[in-house]
Amino acid sequence: NKVMLYFWLVMAVLIFVGVTVMGILEGFDRWIFSYLFGGISLLMFFVRRYMMKRMIKHMAYLEELKNSQGK
Repeated sequence: NKVMLYFWLVMAVLIFVGVTVMGILEGFDRWIFSYLFGGISLLMFFVRRYMMKRMIKHMAYLEELKNSQGK
């Protein structure tokens, strides 16, 4: 899961850099819409990171609950 997490971060950086370079070369009026894809990739990174942290906390809670019921 960490591979996919960092995949979205790398994609966001590559898209932002690529769109910026193409915007400089060909004009931003043609490429400004493509920043949306970089934003979506960045959003996916933060959502996945949040969900992974939330899942880890929930798994720890379930393990603690299981251990406390076993006593």
